[in-house]
Order: sequence, then structure tokens, then C-alpha cells
Amino acid sequence: MASGGEKPPPGDTDNVMPQSQISSEPSSSTLDLEKQIATRYLSDNLLRDDKKGPSDGHSTTDTETESDHDDSDEHPPHTNNFETTTPTNPISKVLSRVLTHKSTNHTTRSGPPPPPPDGGLPAWTAVACSHLIIMNTWGFINSWAMFQLHYLNDSPALYPHNTQSSIAWIGSIQIFLLFFIGTLTGRLTDAGYFKQIYTLGAIFQVVGIFTTSWAVDTGYWALFLAQGVCVGIGNGCLFCPTMANVSTYFEKRRALAIAIVASGSGTGGLIYPSMMRELVPRVGFAWAVRSMGFIVLFNLVVGGLFMKRREGLGKGRGIEGWADIVEWAAWKEIEYAFYAVGTWFIFLGLYFGLYYLSTFSREIIGLPFEDSLDLLLICNGLGIIARIGANHAADRVGILNMLVPVGVVGGVTVLAWMGVDSVKGLYVWAAAYGAAAGAIQSLFPAGLTTLTTDIRKVGVRMGMIFTLNSFATLTGPPIAGAIITASGGKYLGAQAFAGAAMLLGTVFLAGTRFVKGKRLAELAGKTWLTVKV
Repeated sequence: MASGGEKPPPGDTDNVMPQSQISSEPSSSTLDLEKQIATRYLSDNLLRDDKKGPSDGHSTTDTETESDHDDSDEHPPHTNNFETTTPTNPISKVLSRVLTHKSTNHTTRSGPPPPPPDGGLPAWTAVACSHLIIMNTWGFINSWAMFQLHYLNDSPALYPHNTQSSIAWIGSIQIFLLFFIGTLTGRLTDAGYFKQIYTLGAIFQVVGIFTTSWAVDTGYWALFLAQGVCVGIGNGCLFCPTMANVSTYFEKRRALAIAIVASGSGTGGLIYPSMMRELVPRVGFAWAVRSMGFIVLFNLVVGGLFMKRREGLGKGRGIEGWADIVEWAAWKEIEYAFYAVGTWFIFLGLYFGLYYLSTFSREIIGLPFEDSLDLLLICNGLGIIARIGANHAADRVGILNMLVPVGVVGGVTVLAWMGVDSVKGLYVWAAAYGAAAGAIQSLFPAGLTTLTTDIRKVGVRMGMIFTLNSFATLTGPPIAGAIITASGGKYLGAQAFAGAAMLLGTVFLAGTRFVKGKRLAELAGKTWLTVKV
């Protein structure tokens, strides 16, 4: 090769180092290895230029070649610092291009990511592990009625805060934090920090559950911090990233995959109340909670070992500042805004039944403790079937087409609770409510993913609505508890409040379906009523 940074003429291939002479053994110096790569690249291009002929070789690079020679004469080549000095010899030029290309490939992505695999071992492994994580988060939340019942009747250390509304605040702060920090954790997931957020959430969740077993005999505020705040932060770090991660693996079968994941709340809703019913009379409340904590720890370890972020998404979108955490443009989309408002009202009333079912059965119907927990098992058990069934049907008819009528059924079911006054009627109502609530909980995140076209933004867009809904879940159950207290222990006012809120939310979901359906109908040449949304 010509020395002094001069480029050999296109026809002079004798001065070009043959590829066979380039050492195949790794060099002891990274710089030497990079020079070998650049030399091979340059040799190939010069040989191709030689085949094209002199005219071809200089047809588009005469000006650049003359400039190179001028630079070479006036300034000696610098080969020791490729980043701060403009390269003047051919190897430096090629090496600069190689390094720049490599840096660009590993820091940013150009164009959309590859389509979801819609199956395969990594995808279904993520679904199985996510089912366990949702069992830890929503499984505990859906079992809150058993905690509410115990704290009201069998926890003297909580006096004078052992009232319906005060105890409900502990459960509400759990759901509030699960949703509220969703914007932050969802955005960090998009940025590629899934494992770090997962680890943080696992620590908070385990510490919160085990300290709950001690705090219940200490006082109300210790219990509030342990089970409400600490467990709530852990839930928030786990739920949104888990749902966002699973969504990136599926497209056509996304609703079914999310249904299997969401049914983890029903699994937990069966296991934890059963453990409470069997263990509290034998070993006491504290050790019953610790036993649940060991199951939670096992699930977290399995998820941490086998659940991974989907390959092919790059390192994620970096966070430029706090303003980059929220995608403000999403709120300009009418269907997204309607969906946010609609789900807010639905969640304002949805958890009233899950929180107060056991206390209603004891205070109004007169069921013993064990039978009141059986109602919770029926509610959560049928919820599993409804979650999977509703989302499987949604894959065929459309998620929003399924969510709107299910929302109507849920609101009407809560209003129908006002007429329940017998044991048989309560069992029938618990089954109907469990199915409706389970379907809504499962369809809600699946419907949200349909409003996001770029899967790299699904975390932040999901997290924003989660954060908004956190205020509904924070205030809904305590408001219902305050209504019950103000009504002298009667539930009619609270039941009317919860049912009306859910029906109002369904009206906004119908607006989402109309706006999105009309847009899709124009593209497909159909009417907005018949299009799959």
C-alpha cells in the first residue's frame, strides 16, 4: 500500500495488500485489528475499481481524491486519534466510517422494529412468567376483601382506625401506586431498563409483604406503610413493565396472550384466600402472610431468571429529560383521550365489589368467616375463565367491540347488587360479578395496546393511562366506605355510586370505539358498526 497516506492509482493493484496476507489471528492491539479491517475493506473496493477501469473509478471521486492529496501534502496524516482529528489517509477514512457506522447501529434504530413473532419459546415463556408476576400483584389486590375483613374484626392494634373507610385506604394506596408510577416505569421499560425496574419492584414487594406480618400488631400507620406504600411501589415497578414487555411479543394473538397473563390475578385470588382460610386458624395471621410471602418470592425468582426483554427492539429510546417521560402528543388523539376518561370512571367503581364483598356477606347476609372467603374464591375463580374467554373472543371480533358490552354488563351487575338479600342470591351475584370484573380487567390493557401503533412506545402510553387511573382506584373504595358509614352501615348508596360510575365510563369507551371504528371503516370501505376494532 502506498505510504504517506497516498492512495494508489486504480490500476496499480500490486501495491494493494492481498487478502491472503492479512493475518487471521487476532491482534494484540485493538488498533491493529481495526486497521486490518479497514485495509481489507479498502482492498476490496480498489480491486472493484480496477475491474471497472480508470474512468469508472474516478467518475464520482475526482474532486475528493484531489482534496485528499492536497490535505496530505499540507498536513501529515494522524493515525493515533481518529475521533478528534480529521483522517487524511485512506485507512483512516475507512476506519472512521466503520466506527461511525458501528456506533450508530448500537445506539439508535432507524426505521420500525421487526414485527412481533406472535409465538415461539421466548414469547410464551414471557407469558408464563408474567402470569406469575400478575399473580403477585393483582392476585393480592383481588384478595383484599380477606384483609379488610380481618383488619375490621380481628386486629385490635388498629383501633381507632379499624373503620370501613380507613382500612380501605390501605388497599387503595396499593392500587394507586401500582397505577401511578406506571408512566415512569413504562417509559424506563421503553428505554431498555426492564431488568433494573423488575429487580427494584421485587425488593419492595417482598419487603412489604414480610413486614406486613409484623406491622398488623404494631399499629395502623405501620401497616399502611408496609402493605399500602411498600407493596404498592413494588407492584408499580412490576405491573406496567410486565404488561408492556409481553405486548411486544404478540400482534394477532395479543389479546389472548394478555388474557393468560391477566388471569394470574385470578390464580392469586384463589391461592391466597385459600391459604388465609386454612392457615389463620392454625398458625395465626402473621405466619399466614409470611407463607404467602414465600410464594411471592418464588414467583419473582422464576420471573427474574426466565423473563427477558424482546430481542430486536434495540437498546430503547433514551430519555432526554423529564419532559420526555410523557408523550403529550397521545392526548391529542381523540380515541386515546376517550379511552383514558372511560377507564377512569370504570375503575372508580370496579373494585368496590372486590373490596366489600366479604364484609357485606357477614354484616348484611350473616355468613361466617369461612363462607365469606368462599364467595371470594367463586368470584376470582370465574374471573379466570372470563378473562381468557373474553380475550379469546376479542381476537376474533375486536377488543373494543368486546369491551364495550362487557362494561355495560359490569355496571348493571353492580347495580343489581342492590337487590341481593339472600345467601343463594349472593352466590349467584358473586359469580356474575367475578366474570364481568375479570373480563374488564383483562380487556383493559389489551384494548390500550390497540391504540398504540409503535410497540416501542407501548410502555409510556400504557403508563400514562395507568397513572391517570391511579386516582380513580385511590378514591373509589374509600368514597364507597364513607358512603356506607354515612348511611348507617347500609350499602345501597355505595352500590349505586359504583354501578353508575362504571356505566358512565362505558359511554366514553363507546366513544373510543366510534372514533377508531369510523377511521378504520374509511380505510376498509366498511361501515363503522361492522368493522373489527
